[in-house]
Amino acid sequence: MPEWFVVVLGVLGGFILLWLVLLLVLLNQQRRAGADVDWKGLLRLVPDVIRLVKRLASDATVPRATRWWLMALLGYLLMPIDLVPDFIPVLGCADDAIVVAIVLRFAIRHAGLEAIERHWPGTPAGLHSVLTLAGYGRVTSAP
Repeated sequence: MPEWFVVVLGVLGGFILLWLVLLLVLLNQQRRAGADVDWKGLLRLVPDVIRLVKRLASDATVPRATRWWLMALLGYLLMPIDLVPDFIPVLGCADDAIVVAIVLRFAIRHAGLEAIERHWPGTPAGLHSVLTLAGYGRVTSAP
């Protein structure tokens, strides 16, 4: 077997292993959020989340590293290709929500909950759902 072929197989195997680990992490996150999160309901919030991320990423008061993460999230959300294909039950729909939750949790820690509330374009119930997914649902006030 040619050496280049072994290298290609190794790289491909590494990507597959990384993807499987990511699936396990996403499944674990989905189970931890459990009954508190309406996954299908969160899909209706995608336009509001995209506007929130865009507003936060363009806010000069948000730390630069946080804005970079938010821009990467915006790029991921707008990409037609997902980490987990949408035809996979539960995880197909939940992967975007979990990635949003992880980045928003980072943004809340570094920019503050007030910045999220200030830039939220949707309803208070929608904000509550997004913050619950990010692990901050019980501490929010109505915007």
